[in-house]
Amino acid sequence: MADDIEPKTETLAIRTGHHRTEEGEHSEPLFLTSSYVFDDAAQAAERFAGRAQGNIYSRTGNPTVRIFEERLAALEGAERGLATASGMAAILSVCMGLLKAGDHIVASQSLFGPTVALFQMLARFGVTTTFVALDDVGAFEHACTKSTRLLFLETPSNPLGVLGDLAALADVAHRHDAKLVVDNSFCTPILQQPLSLGADIVVHSATKYIDGQGRGLGGAILGRDSVVSGEIFPFVRTAGPVMSPFNAWVFLKGLETLSLRIKAHSQNALTVAGWLAEQTQVEAVYYPYLPTHPQYALARAQQSAGGGVVAFTVPGGSREAFAFVNACRLLSLTANLGDTKSTITHPATTTHGRLTPEARRAGGVLDGLIRLSIGLEDVGDIIADLQRGFAAVAALA
Repeated sequence: MADDIEPKTETLAIRTGHHRTEEGEHSEPLFLTSSYVFDDAAQAAERFAGRAQGNIYSRTGNPTVRIFEERLAALEGAERGLATASGMAAILSVCMGLLKAGDHIVASQSLFGPTVALFQMLARFGVTTTFVALDDVGAFEHACTKSTRLLFLETPSNPLGVLGDLAALADVAHRHDAKLVVDNSFCTPILQQPLSLGADIVVHSATKYIDGQGRGLGGAILGRDSVVSGEIFPFVRTAGPVMSPFNAWVFLKGLETLSLRIKAHSQNALTVAGWLAEQTQVEAVYYPYLPTHPQYALARAQQSAGGGVVAFTVPGGSREAFAFVNACRLLSLTANLGDTKSTITHPATTTHGRLTPEARRAGGVLDGLIRLSIGLEDVGDIIADLQRGFAAVAALA
């Protein structure tokens, strides 16, 4: 890219990070190699000692993975990106890199089920977590102690679309000498850039919208170089929860169309959410860009669109929700989201099924709740499939 051009987001998502090799390739190269050859013994010694830059072993760095890291960092406005094997590996790496026994986390109670489970596991190693309401800045403040090192949240939350006020929570974190960590998987940097609002670290499940077609697992960590490279990378380098080069190449292709896709997902989702809100068989609809959402003003200020995830509750419980889910024929019954194909799931028995009933209720995951990830099919076809679900619930009466 020419030095005198200030590239926009869509350009960054296509061009950043690819340093063309002597082969002159136009597409990003795929380096499927576990190790690298050194010019001589002295060069090997310098690289292993950290006195010289260069490839050593693909657990410590790979050229294809590095393109993905640089590109996503550019989109998030981060100094450094670090790719991992999954989104959960990214969260684990942040914790292992930044925490020690005796430290404390204040986390949203509206988190992806496995994230809650991970924080509960950390208690075995002396790291405790207090869970508070995501939309209550005062609760985060009150929960902080002298041992608090991280405030952790995802916004919008999975699956209810609750928002955290990023600027306000960044202030809370920094007053207590803690770091604000934000899971930005739902919005991606196309809709929201937490670092620009004061967050210290952003994590992603690249498995979701960054891939966009349900092909591979991956995660990422973005932030200041001193934190990502200096504190988190040593754990990733040693323990090895790294992204494969092939998956990085797949995700690079996903980034090229991310802006187009996430905007289309958001438009379809807004249409579906508005339609659901008009249905008499729906008790509640959860979507940040609906004007009836209690945090609509914050959503408009913090995000450029609502994203692709819509949740709603049907009267009754699991029986009614199962009937609805089973009646749909177009929507895929799978727990993944962010795909071009629309998906449907019952969070209480899938993504949040390992949590205790008390934890599910605290997070608002009730038995009648259904989560949709709205894809890129014709929105009329999506709505027609949802009508099959409502007909099945009505037949139970």
